Amino acid sequence: MRGPLGAVVGRYPSSDGSTQLGGIIRHNRKCRDIAVLVIFIAFWIAMIVNSSFAFNKGNPLRLTYGLDYKGNVCGDRHAHPGLRELEVRYWLNPNQVYQSGLKDSQFKLADARSICLLDCPMPSEDSLNWVCDYPEGDIRMSAKDWTDRNYDYFEFLTPEMRNSSLQLQGPCYPVLFPSVNVYWSCQFIARVSNVSLKHWQQMGGVNINEDMVIDESIHKSINSRSAVLKRYMADIAKSWPVLIVCGGILPLFLSVIWLLMIRHFVAAMPWITVVLFNVLIVSVTMFYYLKAGWIGNDAISPIIGEPDPYIHVYGRELTHLRGVAVLMTFIMAVAILTSIAIIRRILMATSVLKVAAKVIGEVQALIIFPLIPYGILAVFYMLWISAALHLFSSGEVVRNNCNSNCCTYDLIAKRVNCDSCCGYSIKYTPHIGVAILFHLFGIYWATQFFIACSSTVVAGSVASYYWARGEVSVEIPFLTVFSSMKRLTLYNLGSVALGSLIVSFVESIRFLLESIRRKLKLSSHTPEGWIGKTAQCFLRCIEWTIKSVNRNAYIMVAITGKGFFKASAIATVLIMNNILRIGRVNVIGDVILFLGKLCVSLSSAVFAFLMLDTHKYSSAHNKISSPLLPVVVCWALGYIVATLFFAVVEMSIDTIILSFCQDSEEHQGTAQFAPPLLIETLNDQNEMQRLTQGPQ
Repeated sequence: MRGPLGAVVGRYPSSDGSTQLGGIIRHNRKCRDIAVLVIFIAFWIAMIVNSSFAFNKGNPLRLTYGLDYKGNVCGDRHAHPGLRELEVRYWLNPNQVYQSGLKDSQFKLADARSICLLDCPMPSEDSLNWVCDYPEGDIRMSAKDWTDRNYDYFEFLTPEMRNSSLQLQGPCYPVLFPSVNVYWSCQFIARVSNVSLKHWQQMGGVNINEDMVIDESIHKSINSRSAVLKRYMADIAKSWPVLIVCGGILPLFLSVIWLLMIRHFVAAMPWITVVLFNVLIVSVTMFYYLKAGWIGNDAISPIIGEPDPYIHVYGRELTHLRGVAVLMTFIMAVAILTSIAIIRRILMATSVLKVAAKVIGEVQALIIFPLIPYGILAVFYMLWISAALHLFSSGEVVRNNCNSNCCTYDLIAKRVNCDSCCGYSIKYTPHIGVAILFHLFGIYWATQFFIACSSTVVAGSVASYYWARGEVSVEIPFLTVFSSMKRLTLYNLGSVALGSLIVSFVESIRFLLESIRRKLKLSSHTPEGWIGKTAQCFLRCIEWTIKSVNRNAYIMVAITGKGFFKASAIATVLIMNNILRIGRVNVIGDVILFLGKLCVSLSSAVFAFLMLDTHKYSSAHNKISSPLLPVVVCWALGYIVATLFFAVVEMSIDTIILSFCQDSEEHQGTAQFAPPLLIETLNDQNEMQRLTQGPQ
């Protein structure tokens, strides 16, 4: 049976007979969970190797721009020829585009001849425009002159070249269909220009297919799942200033303000938090409605530049936004009803927060301490996102293996060549998929680890305050935090790594099972059974339980210096023995803190929407395909930053309560070290019943 911890969590006599402050917090500790710490160090080495591979093989331009028929990425200044400003992919041969869209055709759009241009060409109103291949061979023309001439050097062609062009074999091709720049690819509009077609026929050109298939083929390619995923990743790269401001600076400012208000206006903070949360979640939902086109005329458009009101192009991103808008509507309704339900319990939360405010007022360094893990995570996230962009674009550009019969004029060989008409694609090998999954797991484990480190330091500092019996000491305001950091670094990093690994592992399993469930549901086209829903709920419950146990385990690690599992056992016994006494108070305090984190993260999302709605991100080079992923990332970053700072209050409450439980056990139900405000909050059962149940 576990013995009392009075000798280890309270004051104890030293060798010289004097009484020491902090109990076991000062005794000689041992390094715990060293094996997991070694695994964690190996994990970081693997992350560095993985990122090095990404930076070596990746090219983020591939996420935005397509490939030409030579395998060059449009917009790449290092390509041959240089494509610095030529960012729009254009398919030269309309019949190849048509053929690629036929149902049983072996010809793929990736094999159709495409080049990179400044913008999408349009048919002439009174003649026939041409777009010619990159100038080389006998075509003595610089790339700049070629661009200035609207890519047209048909008048300089020899009779053989002209005849080849009329057979749609190049080097020049007619502009017969209007096209629009859709995500940096020229999508044909299946409305052939009658004037241009008449000139083409008069010159003896081959028959042109005018079916809607020519429109659908490019549209299908642009809206493929892989293309949409690449655009989402490119949105992150383009919106990096938004991530810094709304995902880093703004939540830092708001979190510090919230902590200061907790200290000075604690009675009003629960009410302010609940009201602000409802306002923000309604605001975010309305922004999604705006961008989905259900309110106003500000729906996202896949067209780059000024859209033609007579041309309507659909993008899959709009469907995703509308789906999220529906989801946010449901979440908003549940959140508002829940906040109304807890109004009667807010006074109890006020009492708990007063205890935390008292701790923050005494241990003053707790307000500024989260800046340390915040700075570390900020640097880590910037490197991680950069590596992720390179990793998602680290496929190898390879020539397609096609059996198509097509011929093109080779300006270098000065003849029609039918041997090499296959295009290029980006090939992703299986090990790249594994590297991406490892990279995603890495950010989750690292985030959990740094949050756990921050929580453990706070717990150690608050424990020193509690077991000092509230007495004034020069050590309390600042030295307790530094001492707690030192103990964590020297003895407890392995325990923190173990706890964060367990959470990350369970969350990863839940994510993989959820992905498999969605794929099976889509493939079977049958409603989800009760077994799948039960399993999903069960995994969520396990995840929540582990996170709760971990938090209390970190407190006991900070106090006792035990290993992770031993500390978890001690914390669990303490909680189970006092569950009726502390349960309701602790839960309602956690709810208010959770709403506070959501207030910070939702504020980040609102400001992200506002920044992304400016001209910079809605036109030209920095146009994003959808605000969805940047806003979600800003929300996630805001929540993580808020978690770091709110852990000061959260861990203060939990540490005080756990210390109170142990204090009460060792002194026959009467806590000897607890602050008077805490005793009043936890021991006054009649007042608790009145606050939670109301008058009878």
